[in-house]
Amino acid sequence: MIAKMSRVYIAVRQADRNRLLDRLGQMNLLHIEPVKAEKADADEKMLQALTDLDLAIQILSSVRPAEKAPFLKPLDAAREAIEIQSAIFDNQNRLVELHHRMEALKVWGNVRRKQFEDLRESGVEIRFFSLPQKQAGRIQAECAEAVARLSAKRLLVAVIDRTGQFKMPAEAEPVQLPPHDRPSLLAEAAKIEEDLKQGCRQLSQLAGQIGALRDERVQLTTAIAYLTAQRSGLNQADLFAVQGWLPSEKASQLEFQLSDYGIHAAVSTRPAEEKEAPPTLIRYSSWARPLQGLFDMLGTLPGYREMDLSPFFMLALPVFAAMLIGDAGYGLLISLAGLILYSRLTRVAGRSKVQMVIIFGLVTLLWGVLNANYFGVTPETLAKAGGFVKSAEAKGAVDYEALWSGTGFYSQAARMMRRTAPLWRQDPKLARFLIIKVSLIIGCLHLILARLRKAVELIPDQRALAELGWIIALADMLVLIWYVLFIGAAKVPTVVWGVFLAAMLLSSGFTKPDRSMVKRLLLGFAASMLPLLSTFSDTMSYVRLFAVGLASYYIASAFNSLGVATAETATWFMAVPVLIFGHGLNIGLATIAIFAHGVRLNMLEFSNNAGVQWGGYAYRPFSTSIIANSGKEPL
Repeated sequence: MIAKMSRVYIAVRQADRNRLLDRLGQMNLLHIEPVKAEKADADEKMLQALTDLDLAIQILSSVRPAEKAPFLKPLDAAREAIEIQSAIFDNQNRLVELHHRMEALKVWGNVRRKQFEDLRESGVEIRFFSLPQKQAGRIQAECAEAVARLSAKRLLVAVIDRTGQFKMPAEAEPVQLPPHDRPSLLAEAAKIEEDLKQGCRQLSQLAGQIGALRDERVQLTTAIAYLTAQRSGLNQADLFAVQGWLPSEKASQLEFQLSDYGIHAAVSTRPAEEKEAPPTLIRYSSWARPLQGLFDMLGTLPGYREMDLSPFFMLALPVFAAMLIGDAGYGLLISLAGLILYSRLTRVAGRSKVQMVIIFGLVTLLWGVLNANYFGVTPETLAKAGGFVKSAEAKGAVDYEALWSGTGFYSQAARMMRRTAPLWRQDPKLARFLIIKVSLIIGCLHLILARLRKAVELIPDQRALAELGWIIALADMLVLIWYVLFIGAAKVPTVVWGVFLAAMLLSSGFTKPDRSMVKRLLLGFAASMLPLLSTFSDTMSYVRLFAVGLASYYIASAFNSLGVATAETATWFMAVPVLIFGHGLNIGLATIAIFAHGVRLNMLEFSNNAGVQWGGYAYRPFSTSIIANSGKEPL
């Protein structure tokens, strides 16, 4: 749920300003709102120092620290690390450029430009020409020698003629000496490589100070927060005042808490007014708390007067993730990784994120069992592996009767899969249609739940009846899509169109309440046009759950076939890396799909139907000890 917020004004004597801010910082309670936003910025030097520390910590976090660290001030160490990293980046780019240039100079060998200059000073000038290979014998000169092959048909020829009377074929083209020679470039590359090694050693030494850099960052962040709070208030000769927001249930105790600390302050609190936009503080239900990690990653919050959708996301998102991944083997790996590495992952990513991963893995495991899909292996795969196929005339179709009646390993494993897989079908076409139907039903129920939640929020407002109309329209839309995809568009019963028309009349009649029925219907119909057009597309969007899950299965199956082919031509030892890479890649793609499709269905389709625009901003209480995270309960 979204916590109720109260507006707070606090005024003290100017002499008590710092004591007030100290106490508020310890309380970690007040979300300060600047009196004048343009004056509430921290010192530019402090912000730049914080940026430098963040960048240095990011650089040094991936560097193994040396045993001996230099004695530098944290900010000096941070800026030196940034300079070294910048120099390393420039040197790496220069080294790549040098290697490209040296590759182009291969035809010149290791001859130095100075050698040509010495020859010129002694009266011998060498000229170079490019010409077709078959024209080389037509050169008339004192000395001519082919020194390199430029291409399959052209040569690089060196010509010496002190008389200056030499003649070249018409196809010959003069070639100028390159501005640099390979030995010079090699020497520069060697110098750069040594500089790179030295830079890496210096970074390794600085990495030993990363703890000091992090401590400095905490202190600097606290100082910035304190200075910003000072500048956010109203500063007058004898008076300092600050304003902000805090949870309503804690507003009444604020004055007493300040008084207990010896601060005599004038405190005024009031509920948020309709025109105001307080920050959003979400209090997650205990069972929905794992989803907090997702909202932290996305950085999105509902507006203060919108609704908290985290319980609905917690119900739907694991199911969507399971359908998108679609493999019991993957689900087992994901959940086991989360459980076995729980403590370590919690320290790195936070408890809620790890719990979310475990839940996704367990639901994916269940969905894969229901579909008989284990690392891309299905009863059909086992049947083909065990030789249970029909004659050549049947084009290798699986002989399921023989598979079910068999006694070998493949038959027993296939029967076990079948017993726990009500969503699996022998006919792949029927299996695909079944999952499409399940996707559409889940999508329709998901959108109906969104509209129902919005209707409950609106009661007793008569606009709740408009949401009832949309609920009926969504259910009827599912029936219409069902006929179009699986039965036939021409067979849609007339009653389906009648119910849809009645639902739209109900929605139009209460979307824009007005005393005039004609105006009410016209305004309601106009407001319903775009949502009506999106209703069909919103429902069809859930077919992506089937499509991405099917793609995941085919990728897994393809890598299994590649692994078997590798094992047959080489050894299983060679096939293992192929399988690990293939299934690892597939899990990575499925993870991306969860954000690209699973999160989208909740953040767009569901949220739009629930009336949530995600226009909120985070409740960030002022703290001088622990900088609070976005939208979290104060400590």
